[in-house]
Amino acid sequence: MEHTISITSQAERKVTDTKSLPFGKIPTEHMFIAEYKNGQWQNAQVVPFHDLTLSPLALCLHYGQTVFEGMKAFVMEDGRINIFRMDKHYDRFTKSLFRMCMPAVPQKLFNDAIHKLVKLDADWVPREDDGSLYIRTFMIATEDRIGVKISDEYLFMVVCSPAFQYYAQPLRVKIETNFVRAAEGGTGTAKCGGNYGGAFYPTQLAREAGYDQVLWTDSIHNEFIEESGTMNAMFFIDNTLITPMLSGTILDGVTRDSLLAIAREKGMNVEERQISYEELIRAFEAGKRVEAFGAGTAAVVAPIEVIAIGHKEYKCYIEPDAMMYQLQKDLLNIRTGLAPDTHKWNFII
Repeated sequence: MEHTISITSQAERKVTDTKSLPFGKIPTEHMFIAEYKNGQWQNAQVVPFHDLTLSPLALCLHYGQTVFEGMKAFVMEDGRINIFRMDKHYDRFTKSLFRMCMPAVPQKLFNDAIHKLVKLDADWVPREDDGSLYIRTFMIATEDRIGVKISDEYLFMVVCSPAFQYYAQPLRVKIETNFVRAAEGGTGTAKCGGNYGGAFYPTQLAREAGYDQVLWTDSIHNEFIEESGTMNAMFFIDNTLITPMLSGTILDGVTRDSLLAIAREKGMNVEERQISYEELIRAFEAGKRVEAFGAGTAAVVAPIEVIAIGHKEYKCYIEPDAMMYQLQKDLLNIRTGLAPDTHKWNFII
């Protein structure tokens, strides 16, 4: 089905300095919104950013039918704007929607919505080297009815916000062996709201103990590393890039996938496999150089400086020649047109 997206623009706000503000606090001038009713998508429009009006009975407020996706746009070397890996993000968004019994968004509508919104608010894409425009696509169940059921009505929306470095400093993390993020058969591979809400309490406990994030372990043995907060976990040990293999409990990260592809192209040894915290202890105690970092759309590459395992802290390698920084630079070069886009990852508007 063809969808016509109407555009209601408004006089442009002056883009002020957003770099000093927290991530995600300042929206651009416009947003995209479409309604799902009577089995079809309708009323697709780009409009001035505004608050929503929802019934207190809206099902998303009670039963957690919410899914989101995050991607980024960059100013390229030649001044054009690139939305990075839209197809991969669309595929993951669709899989999350399927897991949460929510209707798929036609790919053309998804692409056109983002394209028109970013093009209209193009002046909001930061020009600084560490800047990007964060694009949040999401869907919520809006049928106004209390009762545990799959909603028949939804809103699909896209909002944007200028973004800079997500973590200002290298992270201090602790291995979490009491609480779990996800279990096999659950929603660990979906970007649904409940996964994040359920992680708040153990993360808050870690912060009270002096750490920024947790490194989640598996739900069966509480031994094998899974994710770190809002990111996939990656390690560089013995000249090998190691990351937990994808499973029903680990999100298929777009940044993770991109970094693995770049590493393989560079001829690096890459292993997608289980890695236990005991293996990390052995590497640290053997005096090996251990790089640890998180990989995600918002954070890109977030260096980990300290890993607490039990009552002991171990220091990771975060010097300027660390391999994670080279991978980060290679990724940025592709996004900004300084390196060839051999994978066809860039969507130029």
